[in-house]
Amino acid sequence: MDVEKRIHELRRLLQKHAHLYYDLADPLISDGEYDQLFNELVRLEEEHPELVVPDSPTQRPGGAPLDKFEQVVHRLPMLSLKNASSADDLIKFEKKLLLFLKPNITLDALSYMAEPKIDGLAVELIYEKGRLLQGSTRGDGNTGEDITAQVKTISSIPLQLHNQLDSRFTQRLEVRGEVFLDRNTFIKINHELIQREEPLFANPRNAAAGSLRQLDPAITAQRSLKFLAYGVADPSQTPCSTQHELLSWLESLGLPVSELTRVCPSLADVFTRFDQLAALRHTLPYEIDGMVVKVDNLSLQQRLGNKTIAPLWAIACKFPPLQATTILNKVDFQVGRTGAITPVALLKSVELGGVMVSRATLYNYNDFNRKDLRVGDTVLIQRAGDVIPEVVKAIVEKRDGSEAPIIMPAQCPVCTHGLLKPAGEAVTRCVNPHCPAQRLHSLIHFTSKAGLDIEGLGKKSMAQLFTLELVRDIPDIFTLDRDQLAGLEGWGDKSADKVMVAIQAAKQPPLGKFLGALGIRFVGEVNASRLEQRFPSLQQLMDTSMEALLEIEGIGKQAACSIVDYFSDPTVRAMFARLQQAGVTPEAGRRKSLEEQPLSGQVFLFTGTLATLSREEAKKLVKDQGGQIAATVTQKMTHLVAGEKAGSKLTKAKELGKIILTEHEFLRMLHH
Repeated sequence: MDVEKRIHELRRLLQKHAHLYYDLADPLISDGEYDQLFNELVRLEEEHPELVVPDSPTQRPGGAPLDKFEQVVHRLPMLSLKNASSADDLIKFEKKLLLFLKPNITLDALSYMAEPKIDGLAVELIYEKGRLLQGSTRGDGNTGEDITAQVKTISSIPLQLHNQLDSRFTQRLEVRGEVFLDRNTFIKINHELIQREEPLFANPRNAAAGSLRQLDPAITAQRSLKFLAYGVADPSQTPCSTQHELLSWLESLGLPVSELTRVCPSLADVFTRFDQLAALRHTLPYEIDGMVVKVDNLSLQQRLGNKTIAPLWAIACKFPPLQATTILNKVDFQVGRTGAITPVALLKSVELGGVMVSRATLYNYNDFNRKDLRVGDTVLIQRAGDVIPEVVKAIVEKRDGSEAPIIMPAQCPVCTHGLLKPAGEAVTRCVNPHCPAQRLHSLIHFTSKAGLDIEGLGKKSMAQLFTLELVRDIPDIFTLDRDQLAGLEGWGDKSADKVMVAIQAAKQPPLGKFLGALGIRFVGEVNASRLEQRFPSLQQLMDTSMEALLEIEGIGKQAACSIVDYFSDPTVRAMFARLQQAGVTPEAGRRKSLEEQPLSGQVFLFTGTLATLSREEAKKLVKDQGGQIAATVTQKMTHLVAGEKAGSKLTKAKELGKIILTEHEFLRMLHH
């Protein structure tokens, strides 16, 4: 084997998958597969230290910070952990500890702290004089993203520490812990994504990361995130001498810590605790993917120190993936709200982590084609994030020749209309707008929690009303007859009255929520909110141009095209006319009067490097005073604020005769 070539290939693969996992929350491989690649690279670099380079994935603990957030430099690095995949790895870990610490420390003097490894996102919380000052992600270990506004929405994170602080408590405390989702919330979020036909989160960790990295803290608040503290940046600033004392002290300050931590006097106790947690994991309300073992004595932790990206005094013991083998009996093709054709594997029922599994996702044609799956295959399945069953691969060695290829249908399995795979997309779609499956899923989405949340009109009820042809499109919902509902199977006077009250309440929805409920492609809750902020009425949005949409920050060409196409459709216009007749009048959020908006009607573009403001701060100042932000130089842009090294945008703005401001002039204008 060409070792150098293999090392380069491993680094390339790990950097690609780390970007997908940490930064995009969209992994393509399982944690176990990633760990195998990472461990192979660690082994090869240890055997060939001359080939180690500073930018190797083994030299950094996490993903690069995202550009959309302000960056925060950690005073002390937030490190990752080395993994132990076997008992031998733990034995080697202890031997290295003793080798480093002897002759001062004997085996009897070495004790450990065992803590559950929560499947979440590592964050740092900075408290000054007991008050929460800042929250940030780990990022690359040295620099993370500023998520202060987002962490303040997490109810388990105290904004003010308790008053049991004594004189030994420092003015500044840097708390480290994990933000995570419980199982039920994770399932709920993925269910809502299914309804909107958006990509699913692969596991709770990715869902937590995606929720915490929402630019709008209101969206983060809706996700019911939780937090558990596991340490501080500098234990020497605390009155504690051991890790278990530190956790108790943090709890006394009002910070939540795990109830599953245990002191283990010996490595034998560590093994016992690992088995106990492995048995408990499926009964917990949240996901744990292993156990973290730490030297309990804090002074020994300090003596041992760190090596590049990981402390020498701690190690992560990963649980084996929840996997099983079974038979792939059949593949069904389901039609979603936007016409997406999703293959679903129908399996011979098998127990996996205490749950009987008979179905698993195949994502799309590329997925089962890449894995070379065939009907009749013996397949390896696993529960990604211990929740979503997925087919990992076929056990090719067990094929006997009777297996049949999976054939993507040429026609929609519901309406028999032709299918289309748009260029650049992995998803094949039914392009018939009258497809019954698409219409039903659109109605279900409209009344669901992701839509207008009309109580009593859930998935089952909407399917019943659709089958009986009482509801064929959205306006039909608002003309339902109370007595007719009461007479349906499974209904009654009480349920009918309840639904009629909910329908009446839904007739004046917030415009943003209404737009999200319509299910327009590329218009999720964030873009719907952006549109609501820009347009005071539905009619103005319906009549807007592509150019005007592209001037809205965050609305790209794909979304703008989809919006214009949607509102120019005559059937859509007719639907809105019927909704208006039924009394449905979406309302935009309260907009300030012109007197309250000094920059109303003015459109700003920033270019170059600003000296005192970040780009996001400058944009926020404009928006707070009623102005708009342009993405490019257009005729509608009124002002260009030019910082250092302004380029072609400045030249073009001058050619168009736009107002050019320096940063100083811009700030004077705001405070005039």
